[in-house]
Amino acid sequence: MNSLHKGPEATPGRHEAIKAVPVRHPGRWVGAAVILLLAAMLIHAIVTVPAFKWDLVGHYLFDDRILHGLVVTLELTALAMVMGVLGGILLAVMRLSPNPLLSGTAWVYIWVFRGTPVLVQLVFWNFLGVLWARLSIGIPFGPSFWSQETNVLIPTFVAALLGLGLNEAAYMAEIVRGGIQSVDEGQHEASQALGMSRFDTMRRIILPQAMRVIIPPTGNETISMLKTTSLVSVIALEELFRAGQNIYSRNFQSIPLLIVVSLWYLFLTSILTIGQYYIERHYARGSNRALPPTPLQRMRGLFQGLRSKPAPKPADAGVHGGGGEGGGLG
Repeated sequence: MNSLHKGPEATPGRHEAIKAVPVRHPGRWVGAAVILLLAAMLIHAIVTVPAFKWDLVGHYLFDDRILHGLVVTLELTALAMVMGVLGGILLAVMRLSPNPLLSGTAWVYIWVFRGTPVLVQLVFWNFLGVLWARLSIGIPFGPSFWSQETNVLIPTFVAALLGLGLNEAAYMAEIVRGGIQSVDEGQHEASQALGMSRFDTMRRIILPQAMRVIIPPTGNETISMLKTTSLVSVIALEELFRAGQNIYSRNFQSIPLLIVVSLWYLFLTSILTIGQYYIERHYARGSNRALPPTPLQRMRGLFQGLRSKPAPKPADAGVHGGGGEGGGLG
């Protein structure tokens, strides 16, 4: 029996602290050094290259023409996304309808508007008066009750809105359709068993659950729409980019004005990104056990962690449960 005695170092309940040696990653340090070097070179070039002309950037950043173009850009983005979301929901429901006429019509619409460039669609809507000089309302193939010149009824802003909104509806239709199909089929069956109509089922059951899938790509589409509005400059609508073009076509300071336009786009996309994060966080309440912290909560937690760091626990804490010689495994 004495031969089984291991000595004090093998006594139950007594463990030596493990000396963990962290794995070295020299590649990370090399990559970080390269990135810092490139960042320093970029900042140095931005600050020292005279062609940037930062004094002119500050001068034109809040110019009245730039601000007017900014308002037009925001109006186009908001109205086009409203048109795209509402049209996308309608097209998605039609696409999923068992009626072949409705589903076929939605499929043709999506095929046409996704298959042609939005730039071509903008020019087409701008020149719609070439095809129909007047638009009228009346009896089909019969007399008309009201008519108006097409160019008066569809000015440049409306043509830009139609080109952007109708094109966006085709993309939103596929996003909404994917969100609807992500909801379990049992939800449809349960609502039908309760006697709910198809409209009530879609409005009360399906769409609220599909929002978790629909919101992220819709946020991306909104940010993309903000930048796509720059294409309406080809039909001479003075939005943000066109306003910058009009200014540097007179003073020939193209680089500073392009920087001004880019700074405003970056500012607006940053606001939209933050808004998208909070909307996604709102609709994630039903699927995640704990909501992800907001940026403010992360910063607050970081500062609190820097102020007071908890004392390190002993290596053998919790092992000596009973204390004394007989408090271990016995």
